[in-house]
Amino acid sequence: MAAELIAIGKIVGHFGYKGEVKIIPLTDFPERFKSLKQVHINYKGQISTRAVEAVKNHGQGWLLKLSGIDDKETADQYRGSLLQVDETEVYPLPEGSYYHFQLQGLKVFDKQRGFLGELTDIIETGANDVYVVESASYKEILIPAIKQVIVSIDLQAKTMLVDLLPGIIDDEG
Repeated sequence: MAAELIAIGKIVGHFGYKGEVKIIPLTDFPERFKSLKQVHINYKGQISTRAVEAVKNHGQGWLLKLSGIDDKETADQYRGSLLQVDETEVYPLPEGSYYHFQLQGLKVFDKQRGFLGELTDIIETGANDVYVVESASYKEILIPAIKQVIVSIDLQAKTMLVDLLPGIIDDEG
């Protein structure tokens, strides 16, 4: 099975006349650009792989010189494209922290009710994320991603065990 591609940046324009592209980071680890050797460009759904020839910090973003993009006209054609890496190349997170793509698709089980459904989406609220679980037995379930509720996550087994707080599921309905 091929690795998923994860977006780490977006091309927002060109810089200069030698083909450098301006990047806005879409990663919590923008320093990763410094050690980037190659990247996949998702240009209107077409994926190509380019060597990273040079990297410079530029204000809130980065400037990258990519192989095969050697003038400002070519660089500007890639405006709006995503820079992606294989999921195997994402930065490791501290224990107990997960990337959204790792959690989506997990089977969610409650300690009392058993199987609830599949985690299909994650809503970022600022205070804590909220996991959206599609369920056949209940309507859509919104589970706060807090330590009091999330008991365990097993990425190998693709499961999440929760202990729902009262009121999250209306058992009367």
